[in-house]
Amino acid sequence: MNSDSDLFFDHTEMQKITETYPTPFHIYDEKGIRQNARSLFNAFRWSKGFNNYFAVKACPNPYIVKILKEEGCGADCSALPELIVAEKVGLPGYKIMFTSNDTPDIEFKKAFDLDAIINLDDITHIPFLERSAGIPELICFRYNPGPLRKTMKGNVMGNPQDAKYGMTREQLFDAYAIMKKKGSTRFGLHTMIVSNELKSDSFVETASMLFDLVSEISDRLRINLEFVNLGGGIGIPYKPEQKAIDIDALGSDIRAVYEEKIEGKGLPPLKIFMENGRMMTGPFGYLITRAIHEKHIYKEYIGVDASMANLMRPGMYGAYHHITVLGKEKAKHDHKYDIIGSLCENNDKFAIDRMLPKIKAGDLIAIHNAGAHGHAMGFNYNGKLRSAELLKKEDGSVALIRRAETNKDYFATMDFPGSQYKNMQ
Repeated sequence: MNSDSDLFFDHTEMQKITETYPTPFHIYDEKGIRQNARSLFNAFRWSKGFNNYFAVKACPNPYIVKILKEEGCGADCSALPELIVAEKVGLPGYKIMFTSNDTPDIEFKKAFDLDAIINLDDITHIPFLERSAGIPELICFRYNPGPLRKTMKGNVMGNPQDAKYGMTREQLFDAYAIMKKKGSTRFGLHTMIVSNELKSDSFVETASMLFDLVSEISDRLRINLEFVNLGGGIGIPYKPEQKAIDIDALGSDIRAVYEEKIEGKGLPPLKIFMENGRMMTGPFGYLITRAIHEKHIYKEYIGVDASMANLMRPGMYGAYHHITVLGKEKAKHDHKYDIIGSLCENNDKFAIDRMLPKIKAGDLIAIHNAGAHGHAMGFNYNGKLRSAELLKKEDGSVALIRRAETNKDYFATMDFPGSQYKNMQ
């Protein structure tokens, strides 16, 4: 959501919410998440067995993962706690995709025990997996096309040739042959080339590339692949002038390529998977914070009670997040501010030279598109405590789905004399 009119709450409602839950906090819209998931599945309704394995890293809250499970999504996991989240919400193994890199053996063992789809990042992981857990019936490999594919300018992932992920083309063919010889009988193919991409051509090109590979693997190795995972990376329009990808048109364009390169060549039916995270929850979450200070030196600053520990993207990437001053949606944007947090880092800024209405201490501020890679990327530097997560349910009620950390939580893992403060809040 990237304009002041996109909010799923108003100023009065948010004031009431903050009477129970102090700022800062993240709040998510259940209705929006569900409708969005249905739109994606509808766009690919022509593809039998289509699924989106929600990238748990985007918003690793089991309440959110459960909502998406109820809408048909699986879970894309990259670490042990994410596998546990998928397990706890009741996802069966075939609805869990384990895509990791530089993976410890305990994580392979957990994925194997869950009967999850293991998506290997490197050919050297084959003997490691075999020693750690065994040889699964179904195996998937991550492909990195390197110089054969260039990503679009500004994409977070950069050029594939510079990415640490995936196998070369030659390694890919060798890996399938090795696993076939070791006893695997079912196979999948995966790639992930772009991140936060708003050009649909990139995803159509990825589908075309993978469909060609499916045909070649079938011819050379006599292997029938069950699915291709096109990866995630569908972006969201963070800036007001940006537009979201037309999901229906994207589904239709990929269908045309499928009919040409899979059906047209007489290949067996192929399931299409994706692993979108950002576009599933990003637009349906906000970071709510309160202005607590103003500073007038060489620039005008508004200090808020959130910090980069609550939303890292602006400070880490220089990313834009739209900002609404609640209750002043129709006021003139005639003041230029840097909106800052309290970390001892000068990049702890949610906005730089942003034109906004006049802000006073006590004003509530909504930072848009914080439903993915927001709370998930939180940290404790400077002793900052991670904030609460709330869910606005379909019936309009608000529930706490993760409490805010306390000082007691901060010290709980320390084994140091005097650090166990029993009465600490």
